[in-house]
Amino acid sequence: MPTSQTGPTLPDRLPSNGANGAVGDGTGAASRPVARVPMDRKRQPSGDEARERAMKAAIGVIAEKGTAALRMSDIAERAGMSTGHILYHFGKKDRLLLEVLAWSQADLWTRYQRAAEQAASPAEKLDLFVRFYLPSHQGDERYALWTQVLAQRHDEAGRQILTELLDGWDERLEAIVREGRELGHFADVDLPEFTIRAVAMLSGLSEDVMFGRSRWQHTSPHAFALSALRRELRLAGQGRRREPGDRGRHRNRSGALEDHP
Repeated sequence: MPTSQTGPTLPDRLPSNGANGAVGDGTGAASRPVARVPMDRKRQPSGDEARERAMKAAIGVIAEKGTAALRMSDIAERAGMSTGHILYHFGKKDRLLLEVLAWSQADLWTRYQRAAEQAASPAEKLDLFVRFYLPSHQGDERYALWTQVLAQRHDEAGRQILTELLDGWDERLEAIVREGRELGHFADVDLPEFTIRAVAMLSGLSEDVMFGRSRWQHTSPHAFALSALRRELRLAGQGRRREPGDRGRHRNRSGALEDHP
């Protein structure tokens, strides 16, 4: 469940219902408080304007209170809208969280794709994939949103949205490995099985980071995961060598230096 430390850059247009609509950030969370919009009952927003205002407000509330404590009335107050107006557009809290999550993941995928287009090799793309997938810190808002939403019961439409979001990351990893195999950079692994193992490992590491397991206080989960994946993808008879993505110390997205394997 990929994550991000920084909050979203709000797109010009928010996604409509569903997972494939548009671009957004994933945590839904910016660290600074968002100013409340005074409610003018004579000028309640409608359509896209209302959805955009509600989404911005939801992200601000999630950042401050988390998803468990999120109330539709909090969003309404932040957005300067009535609770009934929020309910009209999103129906219920579960629906809102699904849309925030979909908006979030679309933004993350866009930023990942931009970075991947600048990568010099499949090895560098694999590095980026791991970096974008793992939580950036304990309490990462995006991952917290993922776990909250996944823990809820969903109807068929909700399950379809979540399935598409999860499958989207599998497909991105498979594309990286497939490219690496075609170029002779990676071993000819069984792609579906490798993807299952890789995503299961990354999910387990993510839970460790979110929980604050002490073993990751002095070791980089990113470096650990990348090393494990590269060992499995190494060509037969290939010794340990510097991949194009190996650059010793590297600045992560928060600006801190991080050791690579």
